[in-house]
Amino acid sequence: MSGLAAVFGRELAAYFRTPVAAVVLVAFVAAAGIVPFWLGGFFERGQADLRSVFAFHPWLFLVFVPAVAMRLWAEDRRTGTAELLATLPLTRTETVLGKFLAGWAFIALALVLTTPVWAAVAWLGDPDHGVILAGYLGSLLLAGAYLAIGSAAGAVTGSQVVAFVLAVAAGAVLTVPGAPLVVAALGGVVPAGLVEALAGLSLLSRFEAIQRGVLDLRDIVYFLSTIAVFLLATQALLEAESA
Repeated sequence: MSGLAAVFGRELAAYFRTPVAAVVLVAFVAAAGIVPFWLGGFFERGQADLRSVFAFHPWLFLVFVPAVAMRLWAEDRRTGTAELLATLPLTRTETVLGKFLAGWAFIALALVLTTPVWAAVAWLGDPDHGVILAGYLGSLLLAGAYLAIGSAAGAVTGSQVVAFVLAVAAGAVLTVPGAPLVVAALGGVVPAGLVEALAGLSLLSRFEAIQRGVLDLRDIVYFLSTIAVFLLATQALLEAESA
């Protein structure tokens, strides 16, 4: 556990050693605050909730989270610290989990920085705070899934750019089948059972259920299982590389 904490602290601090962290945080918070008002019709809906805000989180995370994840392993390869980590009394599991949890904490901070919108909605109306909390929980779980995917992508290559592209592509494959437009388009050419199965496996479908305030244990287990699978894949890829 001490090894895990050491990796977590080192990696979290690394995010703030350069201006990149501030730029990424500002970009995400600005996009998360502006896009729902510009494209989501926040005021036109006339409702005191954050559903239009959370509706854009999957698409923002699809780009933002891979940008966070792409440095998890590529940076160590670039600086040569990958070899140093291998010599330390750390298990591979501690290293993988420590890096992942540091990235997840960084993303959680980005989500916390969007809470002024929640405060504004509470001031303007009487929102259902339970539903909003569920939306934040869903966003955090969704971000964790994308981050785990990005971790596995980073374990495949030493290039941050390639890791980013792979993570975005893999995330899109697990997201797009749940989009209403895609479901409708597939409905006319693909058997209904297959369309339903693909939508059920989509990160987007699971997230939408939670952000509506429906906390189904199956959805939470789905996200945690997705995270576990891709972190195990990360570990397997790293071990294969060092073998």
